[in-house]
Amino acid sequence: MAFEKLSNSIDELNHNLKAFAQSNAEYYKLEFFKQTTKGATVLVKSLVMGLFITLALILLSVAVAIAISEAMEVPSAGYFIVGGFYFLLFLLVLIFGKKPIEKFMLVKLSKKFFNK
Repeated sequence: MAFEKLSNSIDELNHNLKAFAQSNAEYYKLEFFKQTTKGATVLVKSLVMGLFITLALILLSVAVAIAISEAMEVPSAGYFIVGGFYFLLFLLVLIFGKKPIEKFMLVKLSKKFFNK
């Protein structure tokens, strides 16, 4: 009688462990899907916003270049000045921007990753 009870308990334990493993696997699949969907949504949103910001920046840059050219009465001066400004900005980011950008990305991504 005790042997049958022990046998039934072991069978029940085995069944419960299998059910636990299956539900655990389902949970992690859902969690992975949730994180992947969040990441894809942020990526698409960032790309669309980046596209619009880039278009606006291009149009504003052309407008500023035309205004500078008209003010200096030299047709190409404004374009060279605006181009030089962007080149200087590029050099500053290249020289001084690596650590702040890495820190910013690390903080943002760790908040998203660890604070589900």
